Amino acid sequence: MTNGTIHNKDGFLNRIAERLGRNRRSAGVTVPDYIHQPQHRVYQGYTQDELVGVLKDHCRKIHTELIETDVIGLHDALYEQAARFGGGPVMIPKDDRFKEYGLSGLLTDKWPNEGTKVWEWDAAAGDENIQRAEQANIGVTFSEITLAESGTVVLFSSKDKGRSVSLLPTTYIAIVPKSTIVPRMTQASAIIKQKIADGEVIPSCINYVTGPSNSADIEMDLVVGVHGPVKAAYIVVEDR
Repeated sequence: MTNGTIHNKDGFLNRIAERLGRNRRSAGVTVPDYIHQPQHRVYQGYTQDELVGVLKDHCRKIHTELIETDVIGLHDALYEQAARFGGGPVMIPKDDRFKEYGLSGLLTDKWPNEGTKVWEWDAAAGDENIQRAEQANIGVTFSEITLAESGTVVLFSSKDKGRSVSLLPTTYIAIVPKSTIVPRMTQASAIIKQKIADGEVIPSCINYVTGPSNSADIEMDLVVGVHGPVKAAYIVVEDR
């Protein structure tokens, strides 16, 4: 990854300081240490099982199915859920976790409906990936971080994991390793911040997906599927 070039930074920052009626500060700036931080107390001390319970309750509110299984049962759970969503075509990212979790045969296995095609994201194929995602009935990804409070899965995009996989297919399945579940956005932000501090390259596109597509901004009428999948399911996998 190459760093961009910043132009006219000093002039820009000096103008902001001038408009604020003060000189620009370039030293002695520290992050505030707030006395009250209630965001850290939400679900504080909850076990992973208790967080799964919170996630399950919220999934009901966002019209998302939640299935619990272990690594051994994941293969069958995924295929059964795919059948409930009507089978393929299926789109997946290029992700080593499919092999790690016993799903390496995803591209060649016999699916519930005859003739199902499974497309794996191929960076070399360019825009063809987007076309395949548009044609897919199901998109399947792994969740990087999962927010129990809101029923949200966090997805890191990359050249091998295009955001179209979770956005364009008619339905969506997120595989949620149980260890990825945290209380809320507070912890997700801390995890990402720590990755940056550790020198990891964080993608410029991080997607927060909360169940199927919903919109109620026109006369408060709920409409599903306006700008994304019309149905979603989370498969929580016991991974420890």
